[in-house]
Amino acid sequence: MARPLSAIIVSPAFDGIWPWAADHARKIWERQGPVEFHRLVFGDTRAAGEVLARPGEVGRLLVLGARITPACVGRLGALREIAVTNGYEFGGAEAAGLAARGVKMHAQASDGFWGQSVAEFGLALTLCGLRRIPQTHREALTSHASWGYEPPPGGGQPGARGQQYGDDSRFAAGTIAGKRVRVVGAGNIGSRYASFCRMLGADVAAWDPFAPEPSFHRAGARREWHLSNLVKDAEIFAPMLPLTETTRGLVTADLIDALPRGTLVVLVTRAGICDMPAVRRRVLADELALAADVFDVEPLPLNDPLLGRHNVVHTPHNAGRTRHANEQWSEMLLAKFDPQ
Repeated sequence: MARPLSAIIVSPAFDGIWPWAADHARKIWERQGPVEFHRLVFGDTRAAGEVLARPGEVGRLLVLGARITPACVGRLGALREIAVTNGYEFGGAEAAGLAARGVKMHAQASDGFWGQSVAEFGLALTLCGLRRIPQTHREALTSHASWGYEPPPGGGQPGARGQQYGDDSRFAAGTIAGKRVRVVGAGNIGSRYASFCRMLGADVAAWDPFAPEPSFHRAGARREWHLSNLVKDAEIFAPMLPLTETTRGLVTADLIDALPRGTLVVLVTRAGICDMPAVRRRVLADELALAADVFDVEPLPLNDPLLGRHNVVHTPHNAGRTRHANEQWSEMLLAKFDPQ
């Protein structure tokens, strides 16, 4: 008996968000059987039932940023499963018609697809913040001064510049090993980041009242039950929660002010979970260092005082959008479909 036909329709609007996801989904389904694949061009507003060459034979359908209408439902007579996602609101009469026929409707309900990408990026920002990698890279493009690690004439001074020492001792610097890393959140991103730091030899503690105990075991992190205690001895402080109504401003100005002088703050999920005026105030006063992919204003104005500072590493909010995350997006959604 021939396997039911699978079909994927993808719009340029979807490709603009997830440029690797549709083709990865196609490869996965092609391993299982025939796939009818359609990539729409910009301005093509046809509904799924009008695009498909054999709509009556399609058993599984993935509609990525395109339309499906009540009229499509009647043409999809063999349909058993469908996912309509990203860029088109799916519901109403078309969803009711499919539900009445017992068609399974899947949704991409998780954000786990970019957890690894964001956590690794957070680790990279941490290393860059500790070792001033972006700053010395930039300096080396225009001057040989950054190569001159020797102390100034008159001999070396304790804790000052020395041979091949390019760190800034006013802030957390050097290795992650031995550092006190304090993480807010033990979820998909925070637990991964914590595990990376623990693997490198850090003393890691995390706060998350909603995470189950195994999350802390996986992260290799001591569980801290009080957020006020988490900030007291931090050398690296990483708030890694999603931005929701309950997490907005969770890391208050009082908590930011309680961070020890010289702490490196790492931001890779959403800046809004912190009181950013307090972060800005302490960073601009040279009391904290900052390694951030997310900010309170995006894009940062080119005259923003955080840009180009000796104690700030900044990237343009691109931590999560890797090819790996695109592929994970497809794999997690297609895992909801029945295997063939």
